Amino acid sequence: MSNTQTPVVNRTLLIIATVVGAPLCAALLGGFSTIDRVAKPNAATEAPDAVIARLKPVGEYVLAAADANAGGAVDGAKVYNGLCAGCHAIGAANAPKAGDKSAWGPRIAKGKDTLYSHALNGFQGTAGVMPARGGNPKLTDDEVKAAVDHLVKLAG
Repeated sequence: MSNTQTPVVNRTLLIIATVVGAPLCAALLGGFSTIDRVAKPNAATEAPDAVIARLKPVGEYVLAAADANAGGAVDGAKVYNGLCAGCHAIGAANAPKAGDKSAWGPRIAKGKDTLYSHALNGFQGTAGVMPARGGNPKLTDDEVKAAVDHLVKLAG
């Protein structure tokens, strides 16, 4: 009996050996090569302060109120630039843009008391939403009113 194989059988065995053997060898060799690369715990990097520092956000956005006690009158422009401009400069959430006479005209016609009330207490109209105190509950009534006065002046 001859133990010779046909070329078709040889090719089939070669394909099977390649499909099964190559990934198996790669898995074995890859597994052995990463054994020494496993990070070992380090007391300095695992300390709670070090973990907090690694997880700290890249930046922070702080909404700060203007200091009402710094020099008497509240600067409405400063309050506007520090908070209100975030929406009113670009028209976010359908906020009327600063200086847009056509958008501010009907609002101004309702009177300053209405504008103050909407800015202080919040308002939801058909066109958009005004959060109470512009979303910063730390703003004083005088700061909110000064910002409203500044916006009315811009719509001049």
